[in-house]
Parts: sequence; C-alpha cells; structure tokens
Amino acid sequence: MIAGILLAGFFLLALGGVPLMIALLAATLGTIAAGGLSHPFETIALTFIGGVEPFILIAVPLFIFAGEILSAGGVGRRIVDFARALLGFLPGGLGVVTVVSCLMFGGVSGSAIADTAAIGSLVIPAMVARGYSRGFAAALLAVAGTLALLMPLSIPFLVYAFMSGVSMRQLSMAGLVPALVAALGLIVVCMVYGRRNGCDAGDGRPSGRVLIAAFREAGPALAMPVIIVGGIWSGLFTPTESAAVAVVYGLSVSLLLYRDLRVADLPRLLVNAFATSATVMLVIGATGALAWLMTVEQVATQMADWIRAVASEPWMFLLMVNVALLVLGIFIEPLPAMLLTVPLLLPLAKSFGIDLVHLGVVMTANLAIALYTPPVGGTLFVAAKLAHAGIGEITRALWPLLGAAIVALFVITYVPALTRVVWGLLG
Repeated sequence: MIAGILLAGFFLLALGGVPLMIALLAATLGTIAAGGLSHPFETIALTFIGGVEPFILIAVPLFIFAGEILSAGGVGRRIVDFARALLGFLPGGLGVVTVVSCLMFGGVSGSAIADTAAIGSLVIPAMVARGYSRGFAAALLAVAGTLALLMPLSIPFLVYAFMSGVSMRQLSMAGLVPALVAALGLIVVCMVYGRRNGCDAGDGRPSGRVLIAAFREAGPALAMPVIIVGGIWSGLFTPTESAAVAVVYGLSVSLLLYRDLRVADLPRLLVNAFATSATVMLVIGATGALAWLMTVEQVATQMADWIRAVASEPWMFLLMVNVALLVLGIFIEPLPAMLLTVPLLLPLAKSFGIDLVHLGVVMTANLAIALYTPPVGGTLFVAAKLAHAGIGEITRALWPLLGAAIVALFVITYVPALTRVVWGLLG
C-alpha cells in the first residue's frame, strides 16, 4: 500500500514536469499524509540535511569544477587532434575519432555533459563538412559522450561508492574495460556508416613524426587520469582528496601550460560549477528523505519479496534490473535514478550473491543510456544544439548506436569478469 502510493505519486509528479527535487519531497510528504503515518515532517528536513552532510560528497562539486576547467581550457582540442592522428585513417574515421576523443576526454572530466560539449564543438563541423548527416553526427556525439561515466573519474561511480560502501579504488578500475567494450561497439557502427554512405573513407596514415607531435601536445592532459587513479590506488590520497588534486592539476595545465584559459575566466566557471553542484546536492538531499521513508516503512523488503517470487536466478534478477532501469531512464537522468534505486537494489543483489562492484558498473552503463533517450536527455540536448539538428532527425539516426549500446550493456551485465580485468592485473 505505502509502496504503491509513494511510487505512483513520484512518477505522476515527475511525468507532469515537476522539478525532480520537489517531486521527491512532495511524494515523500504526500505519502506520509495519505497513509496516515505518524512520522513528523521535521524528520524529513533532518534527513534531507543529513543526506548532503557526508564528507565524501565534497568531491562532487570539485570534480564538476575540474570538468568545467578542462572543457574551457583547450584540452578537448588536443585530444581530438591526437585521436585523429591515431585513428583517422579508418573508414568512418571522423566518427571513430569522435568516439575515441570522447573516451579519452571522459577519462579527464568524468562528466558526460562536459565530454559532449567539449568534443562536439570540435568534431561536428568537420563531420558535417565531410558529408555526415547532422542527425547522425549529433546522435553519435550524444552516445559517445556518455562513455565518460564508465571512466575512473566518473561522478556516478563516486556517488555509488558512497551509497554502497564499495571501494572507490576498485570501482574506478572496474569501468575501464566495459568502457572500451562500449566504445568498440560505437566504432563498428561508425565504420559501417562511413563505408556504406561513402562519406568518409578515412584520411591517409600519419607519419610517426605527426603521431609523436600530437601525443606530446595531448600528453599532459592524458596524464591527469593516470595521476589521479595512481594516487588513489597507491593510497597517496583518498577519492575525496583526488577531486581537489584534479582541480589543481586542471588549473595548472590550462592556465600555465596550454594557456588557453585566463584567470578572468575562473569566476564564470565557478558559477557554472556551483549551479550544477547545487542542483545535484538538492536532489541528493531529497532522495535521502525518500530513502529514509522507504526504509522505515520496509518498502525495500516488500519489493524484495516480490522480486524473489518472480526472479529465482541471478541472471533473471539482472535482466529485471536492466529493463527497469532502461524504462526509468526515459524519465529520470542517471544520478537521480541511481540515488533512487541503489538503496532498493543493494539488499537484493546481496541476496543473489552478485558482486556489488559489478552491479555499480552495470547500473552506470545502463543509466548512461538515459542521457540520450528521447524525450529528455542531457547529452541529447547538448548535441542537438551543437549540430543544429532536430530531435526527430537525431532519433532516426540514433537506433543503430542505441542498439550497439544495449548489446554492450548486456555483455557487461553477463560477463562480470570484464569488471575485474584491470583490478586483477594491478591487484
């Protein structure tokens, strides 16, 4: 009864266009009132505040600020130049370069929106000039931008590690091979598109001198994830402290080395990071209040009993998780969806004996799809704006890319060894 009121109220509000934080709080308070529950409303305020108090969440605004710095600091251009020198000779070369550039920049920024904006402004004009349709260029960028969420500096990984208690060191390593699997699927689609449409047969193979020059330019930027992950791995600094290191390193590279960023630009970048961080923190607080009500009213236990009655094997549970998250992602973006579902899924995953690190990668790979599924999606809108393409045009071009992403998702889901490869080599 309580679970039905709570979930129905939330989805009705969310589908009605009510801002997510308000929908979460209204569903929580409305359920208390409609169910005749005795919980004082003051408790909701306290759990809201408590939800944003943990020290580890300091890393969220810092990583967001680091992404803003790198997006504005010329890092994206150098990464695209390096990717083009490395792989531009392949059929569908510009599409392949877009995917690889998003993968590498994602390792630096950890943000899908920053990834899409930084790389898109550089590659879309060249793709359109080469003969790619604006719809396909935007669709590819929207999908490839989400590869950032599986890279070591991923903000969803940080939030999942905080909520689940798993090691951020291990989780940051677990997404690397799945990110490569997802990128490979997109590269295949690009090569087929370039060959079939005859728009991009690829450039000539570069000389060794060109490759070395491109790597030398991009090297300082590409070193950032190595330094951050290496510091976390070695214990030199914690995941929270690594966010501060990312900001300092990003400022050093952009201001002192590349000099594409000026001190006068920093206030604007700080305001942008503050606005994004404030939105994230408000949603985290509201989700904490909702999760508290679900806990005290044993909503998770009721749902667990129902799922156990339907799913008797781990593979069935993972299938249900993927289907549910794909549907949820149509309406809610990844971070809020993760905040909402992790408290429900963790106990169930433990009962089925599923590795929680693997579950975190599966959930992140799944919810990344939410960023480019119409009608809402952060990378979808950014790519549409950069390409000057309509959502309908992009959606028509999106299907083969979406198909490749879903195939990669199910490979990641049912081949859990992929999430242990790097950990096994380094551990």
